[in-house]
Amino acid sequence: MAGIKDVAARAGVSVATVSRVLNDHPAVRPSTRERVLDAVVALDYRPNAVARSLRTHQTRTLGLVISDVLNPFFTAVARAVEDEARAHGYSVIIGNADEQPGLQDHHIRTLLDRRIDGLLVSPTDDSSPLLAEVGRSALPLVFLDRWIPGADVPVIRTDGHAAVRALVGHLHRLGHRRIAIISGPTTTTTGTERTEAFRAALRAHGLALPAHYQEQGDFRAESGRRATARFLDLPEPPDAVFATDNLMALGAMDEIRARGLRVPRDLALAAFDDIPWFLHTDPPLTAIAQPTEELGHRAVRALLELVEGREACSVTLSARLVARRSCGEPGGAPLGASGAAAQQDGRDRTRHGTKGTHR
Repeated sequence: MAGIKDVAARAGVSVATVSRVLNDHPAVRPSTRERVLDAVVALDYRPNAVARSLRTHQTRTLGLVISDVLNPFFTAVARAVEDEARAHGYSVIIGNADEQPGLQDHHIRTLLDRRIDGLLVSPTDDSSPLLAEVGRSALPLVFLDRWIPGADVPVIRTDGHAAVRALVGHLHRLGHRRIAIISGPTTTTTGTERTEAFRAALRAHGLALPAHYQEQGDFRAESGRRATARFLDLPEPPDAVFATDNLMALGAMDEIRARGLRVPRDLALAAFDDIPWFLHTDPPLTAIAQPTEELGHRAVRALLELVEGREACSVTLSARLVARRSCGEPGGAPLGASGAAAQQDGRDRTRHGTKGTHR
């Protein structure tokens, strides 16, 4: 492999001049710069990143620890982070916490050992001693999507309160009154915030949230399926379910179908975090969409402000409701049949040789 001395010899300049060209120093004549760059290309020279980091105390590398790489929301955010970082000349090392605080801390320690220039984290819980310690250190740190309350760290997040109110209003207009929720973990800020927003929206419409219409999930599909099974086994099942995460919504849909029921005829369903898959479910799923691409871009920009010694402010973006057919259609037949009554209705239609209308 060619070294910097080889480049200097081919270009007929000093090693210091090659270094100035590679670091885009302005005090280099255009003709000299061109000769050096030509030599770099001809020799396929690649600067030694380790040596450069020792000189500059920077690795041009950022760390990103996400809560669950299998969750399409975090996958989309990670891609946006990589795109924005690359546009600024940085690489990104990604760690998947898999919703486990211990694994999250393992990735953080590993990234610190790699001498990263800054760290983006979506915390798996709201009380990580290691993250609190990093927040007090000199390493630039930004929270993404989730955060640790009270930590003096910039947060790039989405406020879903308005979108949740819009969703509950949408369900109310379609005739739904028994509305249940599959909540996220109470140890995460997003899990708590979305449930509180849902309760407030129900109160605004004069609706209550009985304990039996609230089930605790873990942002995984299987927990959504279990919660929906418990709802459907109730003497009076809900007529609509709000899953506060996309994977839990998919699990809920699996359980509904496994029982031979239909969405929204037998149970309306909506989710937080819109994903491309929801366009292809039957029916397409109503969801609250976060601006994932902007979240990733803003997070990188905030982190680089800290890396460059400037202050960075927290940013709160807005989510929006994307209404599809999984909650029913305005002007359609009354909704709300569920559980055993809905199954009996299906048997009656079969006995009379007719088919139900699928919406």
